[in-house]
Amino acid sequence: MSKILIRGARILGGEPGDVLIDGETVAEVAASLDAPDATVIEAAGQVLLPGLVDLHTHLREPGREDSETVLTGTRAAAAGGFTAVHAMANTFPVADTAGVVEQVWRLGRESGYCDVQPVGAVTVGLEGRQLAELGAMHDSAAAVKIFSDDGKCVDDAVIMRRALEYVKAFDGVVAQHAQEPRLTEGAQMNEGVVSAELGLGGWPAVAEESIIARDVLLAAHVGSRLHVCHLSTAGSVEIVRWAKSKGWNVTAEVTPHHLLLTDELVRSYNPVYKVNPPLRTEADVLALREALADGTIDCVATDHAPHPHEDKDCEWAAAAMGMVGLETALSVVQQTMVDTGLIDWAGVADRMSFRPAAIGRLEGHGRPVSPGEPANLTLVDPAYRGAVDPAGFASRSRNTPYEGRELPGRVTHTFLRGRATVVDGKLA
Repeated sequence: MSKILIRGARILGGEPGDVLIDGETVAEVAASLDAPDATVIEAAGQVLLPGLVDLHTHLREPGREDSETVLTGTRAAAAGGFTAVHAMANTFPVADTAGVVEQVWRLGRESGYCDVQPVGAVTVGLEGRQLAELGAMHDSAAAVKIFSDDGKCVDDAVIMRRALEYVKAFDGVVAQHAQEPRLTEGAQMNEGVVSAELGLGGWPAVAEESIIARDVLLAAHVGSRLHVCHLSTAGSVEIVRWAKSKGWNVTAEVTPHHLLLTDELVRSYNPVYKVNPPLRTEADVLALREALADGTIDCVATDHAPHPHEDKDCEWAAAAMGMVGLETALSVVQQTMVDTGLIDWAGVADRMSFRPAAIGRLEGHGRPVSPGEPANLTLVDPAYRGAVDPAGFASRSRNTPYEGRELPGRVTHTFLRGRATVVDGKLA
């Protein structure tokens, strides 16, 4: 592999400097470097980050290749600045055996656009009744470390306790989709003023908060690791903050769309805004931003949920829940967190690379931009402004809530172990 010299980039948003990539690793970092035999990327004004890591991606393969495949999903990830994603287990068949997680892992290795770490199901078939082959998935070639029934809640407290006890043996983590199913039967959107005015079934905040409260107590009792998926309410923030104050091993993520969008958008009845958990209130959005800034929420995760147009281009009640997010995540975080002054670019590196890699125990990612480290890197132009056009997405699906909305920032280059996967904003 040839040498690459990134010249004049602001490393983690700091002072401009040069970074030399040699093969798969960062060779040198200095205020000024000279490498006559290197390909030079002039990056003045751009920010250099460690490659982004997503803890929560739906790649749909196997079984729903009409929505996304591992190849198209990882292309979308690279376009968004990601060098590693965690593929959720709600595929067809469900990723609840060593065979299925190894299939997803091998497809990721073949795609070449980013590393794919499969997430194993907690229960067989995501049905919540019997633990899946947690140990076998961990011992497989995929080396699964995160287990989740995402899309469904592990609502049985005994099953949840057993899962936490089981994964403790190999430092695994259970990632919970916090949704009490009996409190959300027929729910279509956040329960509140807007749902009452529209006459749509309400999804109360307590349906999320009650599960999180139970599970942080279970995690503390067992002494195991719990991760809260797509936290969405101010009350959930307070429960996680309390659990962390106790020293319990609890982490949490927030999606970009929950940092920006509110349930007021549902007044349009546009199914693109239908998502699980639902868009919440402005007060919730502000609480989530503050919690991400102060570290109560550990990281940003996209919950990239692609759907074919027929599953979204229909009446609200029949529409599927979910939004694509890999290609817009960094821009939304810049708008909501950086441009508002809540965090700096070093904070973005922490919340979108260092911490998610640490939670997933993902080696080689979430590493400093330093000599000897793997060259998993992302260059972003923060001065860019442009309207989102889903026609240009690398994802197979187009269900974005940001179509036509102007967002800041653009990923210009992504490097996976020194190999460019994105060059000048286009897939390599």
